Amino acid sequence: MNFSFSEDQNMLRSTVRGFVDKEIMPYIGEWDRQGKYDPAILPKLAKLGLMGVCIPEQYGGSGMDYNSLAIVCEELERGDTTFRTAVSVHTGLNSMTLLQWGSEKQKQKYLIPQAKGEKIGAFGLTEPGAGSDVAAMQTTAVKVGDHYILNGQKTWISLCDQADTFLVFAYTADKTKKHKGISAFIVERTWEGFSSKAIKGKLGIRSGNTGEIFFENVKVPKENLLGEEGEGFKIAMAALDNGRFTVAAGAVGQIMACIEASVSYCHARETFGKEIGKHQLVQQMIANMEAGFEMSRLLVYRAGELKNAGKRNTRETSLAKWQACDFANKSADDAVQIHGAYGYSDEYPVERYLRNSKAPVIYEGTREIHTIMQAEYVLGYREDRKLNNMLPAWEDEESKSRV
Repeated sequence: MNFSFSEDQNMLRSTVRGFVDKEIMPYIGEWDRQGKYDPAILPKLAKLGLMGVCIPEQYGGSGMDYNSLAIVCEELERGDTTFRTAVSVHTGLNSMTLLQWGSEKQKQKYLIPQAKGEKIGAFGLTEPGAGSDVAAMQTTAVKVGDHYILNGQKTWISLCDQADTFLVFAYTADKTKKHKGISAFIVERTWEGFSSKAIKGKLGIRSGNTGEIFFENVKVPKENLLGEEGEGFKIAMAALDNGRFTVAAGAVGQIMACIEASVSYCHARETFGKEIGKHQLVQQMIANMEAGFEMSRLLVYRAGELKNAGKRNTRETSLAKWQACDFANKSADDAVQIHGAYGYSDEYPVERYLRNSKAPVIYEGTREIHTIMQAEYVLGYREDRKLNNMLPAWEDEESKSRV
């Protein structure tokens, strides 16, 4: 196994880090205080080719691999979770799903402008009463002639007011069919009956645009059905494999930010006549951060290599997401502790890191969901990747024929 980065990947990291240091770091503290989302950042990322990192060049992307996407997410979250989240949703959840499941016509119409960053994509799965329990969703899409009539509501939608298109999941069959009655649709913001509303008062990611989207008799052309009727759950799970990968990579970047901030403070602050970094319990916290960083990065890049090889990676991606996000949350908590009273103030960035670190432990599958998944793999209740390396990244046996 090769643990080194290629020259192109090192250049990519340098480019993204330079962008973050110039365009995000100087302003993110104030954006966070004001709860302000800066819409200028994503177009700037697009100019660098970062909105379609691992989308093939024929569809407007940069044609890089999954671990290059991980690098982008690491470095963006080193600046703040907000803009990593935007790339995760736009690229991981939306564009990569269009690449895998979209028709050629859909790719030409929606994927190419998204990969170029000319249009922004988002993802609509969660509802007020349906999170981990996807089958509890209430949104419906009833076929009438050559359209579907979409009604319902989605919540905790990143880029709710900014995205141009949304991947939306709804029941097209009797709800007694549960997962097998769900279908996926490409929905445009400009269609009559669509509306959105931002959520205020969030604990963290305050500079991110997060909220609700509503559908009131929205007419969706039948050609905007993604995949086939009843394949929505499979599509959602495939999308989440990519989304979880980007979240895990972002968590690595947040651990990196915690280490950088804590090391700087350890050298600057003295107690009892010496730098606080000389105290063993502070060293223990720094050492734990470093261990979490290294272990998380290895888990992320192992999942990335499986993705690059076209192999099933649900188990590995789940483990990376679970562990990296937990390590990031603990690292942020320790970073605040190292800073003492100053860590409780927004004079230093670590209190923002702590607030931001909580959401990734919940979204893209809660800590508890991933714990259960990992246990079920070990116990044999879920099929191990080793039994069929070329299975697509979802759980339903019926999907084996569609690679």
